Amino acid sequence: MASRPLFNAPAQNVPYFVPQQYPPAGTAFDPQPDGKPIPSLFKPLRIRGVEFQNRVFLAPLGQYSSENGVVSPWQLVHLGGILTHGPGLTFTEATAVLPEGRATPNDAGIWTDEQAAAWGHVVQFAHSQNQKIGIQLAHAGRKASSTVAPWVAAPGTVSAVGGGWPDDVWGPTEEPFQADYPTPKALTKTGIARVVKGFVDAAKQAVRAGFDVIEIHGAHGFLISSFYAPSNTRTDEYGGSFENRVRLAVEVVDAVRSVIPPTMPLFFRVSATDWLEDGQGPRWRLEDTVCLSRVLVAHDVDFIDVSSGGLSSSARVVPLEYAPGYQVPFAAAVKAALGDTAFVGAVGAINEGKLAQSILDEGKADVVLVGRMFQKNPGFVWKLADDLGVELHQSVQIGWPFQGRAKKAADKNDYS
Repeated sequence: MASRPLFNAPAQNVPYFVPQQYPPAGTAFDPQPDGKPIPSLFKPLRIRGVEFQNRVFLAPLGQYSSENGVVSPWQLVHLGGILTHGPGLTFTEATAVLPEGRATPNDAGIWTDEQAAAWGHVVQFAHSQNQKIGIQLAHAGRKASSTVAPWVAAPGTVSAVGGGWPDDVWGPTEEPFQADYPTPKALTKTGIARVVKGFVDAAKQAVRAGFDVIEIHGAHGFLISSFYAPSNTRTDEYGGSFENRVRLAVEVVDAVRSVIPPTMPLFFRVSATDWLEDGQGPRWRLEDTVCLSRVLVAHDVDFIDVSSGGLSSSARVVPLEYAPGYQVPFAAAVKAALGDTAFVGAVGAINEGKLAQSILDEGKADVVLVGRMFQKNPGFVWKLADDLGVELHQSVQIGWPFQGRAKKAADKNDYS
């Protein structure tokens, strides 16, 4: 076993100096200094050709801070501050595949070379830290150009004067998401083909930019989920029956899988329920999500990322709104149905280590995805480890002041 280097070794394949990070931040010491077993939350996970050092993933976090779809140093700093603390996988915010597919004028995009190059700088930094990074590809559908950034005091549709495109909004039908949103145009088959090609071209750009994982956004009332929702009343092969309503999702999955490396994991985010109650119209139910998940896995999706809501503006999250783990039962149902045929991620106010670990121990999911808690604390992985009494490797610049018991364990490891 080699000893630690006697100099400040540089990261490889980076056009600037940053120290080598080996093992990556977020990796549990093995063995643990106290000799206790490593809980599964901090055990590695391999999906296709990618290994993640733990099972705490950063969920996509909307930043609404791009111009013409081009991300800025904000995303580098925002994501960099999180990934240097070592989630197993760091996801970008939802990134539009077409200009009219943005939810707001300040959404990120990846339909041009300039946008892909800007994301490439973020990917390069992530890899300089020996971390994995994924991109979530999205088309907002009838929610596109419908709002300003959520922190702006006067919400509402963005006019063309303000940089919006209210006359270029598309959905399965002409039904708007809600009364004060733009009235969409129903996508023709030519338009659907354009959307599928948009996802394909974006996936190619993502591969060239160096992303490790691609996730297709099929949730929250965005385009794909608005097609599979029962409110899709189209009368052609893209509406009506369940098989027809999920057709767009399947076409996008097949097309994206055909242009990415076979070693690259493909994730898909679903809305497990629309949270509608009896009497509020046709409902998308958990059992529909289970059926959709089986279809997606049959089309080579590796990971089902189980969220909920956003399909209907009249819905309300009823049971214990935003209580810790409130969406975990949805993931548990999907995992029970899929078994070992695919990986499943649970989301929903997962705010402390024992809760996260119990989700895995009880077989409800393979991974936890956390969003808002990382906004509050970029070192949230470290917090979860502390909750469970687990010692983690940290980025060398961050971890060295905390050396002690962990340093003794580190000295036994191979740093060559």
